[in-house]
Amino acid sequence: ARAVPLAGYPNVGKSSLINSLKRSRACGVGAMPGVTRCLQAVQLDRHIRLLDCPGVVLDSGDPPAAAPLRGALAPQRLRDPLTPACAVLRRCPPQQVRGD
Repeated sequence: ARAVPLAGYPNVGKSSLINSLKRSRACGVGAMPGVTRCLQAVQLDRHIRLLDCPGVVLDSGDPPAAAPLRGALAPQRLRDPLTPACAVLRRCPPQQVRGD
């Protein structure tokens, strides 16, 4: 069987895609990052094995405050939620934030 790895940022739907293709709950899913903690192989059919892995966040050189913006940290685990919130607001047009 061919192994097909699914890799990507945390909480983008890698495990959900596998569940959808398998048409069963083969992988655990959740709204918070970190549900998938290790590599998991799921046999899709005789020829294809899907490899579910934890989310991957590459070091981009951005300040640590940017990590929550990439889904690397659960919001509840942040010591300082204001810094990432301000970073999000700086990326939004003012009229979008105001609701104009």
